[in-house]
Amino acid sequence: MDRTTLKPGLRLAVGVSGGADSVALLRALHERRGPLGLVLHVAHMHHGLRCAEADGDLEFVRALAVELGLPFHEQRVDAAAEAARAGESIEEAARRLRYGWFRRLMATGEVQAVATAHTLDDQAETVCAKFLRGAWTEGLSGIHPVVEFAEGRIVRPLLAARRAEVEAYLKALGQGWREDSSNQDAAFTRNRIRHQLLPVLEGWNPRLKEHLAQMAVLARDEEAWWQAELARVAPQLVMVGRPVRGGGRAGGGGLALDVIRLAALAPAMQRRLLRHAAQRLGGALDFQSTEALRVLALEGRAGQKRELARGLRAERTPRELRLTLQSASAGEAEAIPEYSGPIPGEIVAPAFGVRMRIELSPGVVQEGGQAGFGRMATLRNWRPGDRVRVRYSGGQRKVKEVLERLRVTGSGRAVWPVLEVEGRIVWMKGVELEPELGITVVATDL
Repeated sequence: MDRTTLKPGLRLAVGVSGGADSVALLRALHERRGPLGLVLHVAHMHHGLRCAEADGDLEFVRALAVELGLPFHEQRVDAAAEAARAGESIEEAARRLRYGWFRRLMATGEVQAVATAHTLDDQAETVCAKFLRGAWTEGLSGIHPVVEFAEGRIVRPLLAARRAEVEAYLKALGQGWREDSSNQDAAFTRNRIRHQLLPVLEGWNPRLKEHLAQMAVLARDEEAWWQAELARVAPQLVMVGRPVRGGGRAGGGGLALDVIRLAALAPAMQRRLLRHAAQRLGGALDFQSTEALRVLALEGRAGQKRELARGLRAERTPRELRLTLQSASAGEAEAIPEYSGPIPGEIVAPAFGVRMRIELSPGVVQEGGQAGFGRMATLRNWRPGDRVRVRYSGGQRKVKEVLERLRVTGSGRAVWPVLEVEGRIVWMKGVELEPELGITVVATDL
C-alpha cells in the first residue's frame, strides 16, 4: 500500500462497492488508521443497475461501515438513463457519475480525499484496452495513482497489489465480499479483456500484467516530461493568424507552424506540436492524420492542402503549415454537438478541444441549501443573437461583436464555444466575462 499520499489527519472517504478489492482496501486502511493518522469515511454509489443485487450491495456496505464504526455516505443514480441521455456507454456514464459525486463529497469539506481500490490487474486491463484502441502515450499511462481536482484528490493505494493478493487477505481475515454478476458479462469490453484476452496472452508471458503495469508507469513519467517540454517549445513554433508585410501577424482564423524550424526537430516533437496545434483548434489527430500533416509540412509544396476529420484543414505555404477549422454551413453548424454537465462538475468536449471544470464560487449556496445541485450547464457553439457581459466593459455585447473585436474571422469564428446556464452565457472561450450566477469555470485544452 502506497503511504506517500496518506498524510496524518487526512479525512479520507473510501469508495466501497462491496467487491473484494474495495472491501480489502477499507479493511486495510481501517487496520492501519491509527499509525497512519487517518479519519476514515465510507462512500457507496448505487448506480440503479442490477436492481435487487445492487440493493444488497448497498446494505452490505452500510452494515460494514456500521461494524467498523465509520461514517457512511450513499448516493443513488440512474446510470442507464444518464448513458442514454449523454450518448455514452453505461460504463462511461457510471464512472462520470461516480467521480462527480466524489468531487461533490469533497467539496462539502467532510472529506479531503477519496480512495478507490484499483489494483495492478485493473491497471493491466486498462493499458491493454487503451492499446487496443490505438492510444498515444497519455492513454498508455493508464490509471494514475493520484488525480488532483480543485475539491481534493483521488488516491489509489492498492495500485501495486494483485487481485489474488487482495482475496487472500480477505480470506485470512474471514471477511466476506459481494460478487458483481455484471463482471461476467461479455458485452462489456473490460470483461472480454479480463476473461478472454489476457489469459491467452499470459500463456505466452505469465508476467504480462506486471509488464503492462510497468508500461503505465513509464508512459506516465514520459508524458509528464513531454508536457513540460511542449510548453517550452510550442510558443516558439505555433503562431496565431497569418504573417503581414512589415512583420507581425494578423487575424485569429487559425494556427500556423514554421516548417523550417519544425523540420529541424526530432519526429517525436514534430508529432507533439502538430497534435497540440490541432487540439487548440478543437481537432483530434490519429496517427495517420498526424503523419499526413508531417509529410505535408516537411515534403509538401506551397499551395498543397489536406482535409482532415472534424473540419480541420491544412494548407502548405512557402514557410508555414497553416491549420484552420473549415467554415461551417448552417447545417454543419447545427451538427456540432452540445455537451451538458451538472454544477459542480466537469465537461469534456472533444469537438471543442476543451475540458472544463464548473464550480460554485466560495460562499455560494443555492435555494434549499444545496450548492448548485440540480442545475445543469451546457457547452455549445455560439449562435447569432447570443450576448455576454464582458468583464469591466459594462452592459451586454453580442458575441458576434466580441469575436470581431478579437479579430476572429472566417473559419475560426465558425466554431467558438460558450457555456450556458439557465439561459445565460457564463463562459466564452478567450474572453473574461463578468461573474454570473455565482459560477466559476476553469477550462484547459485537451
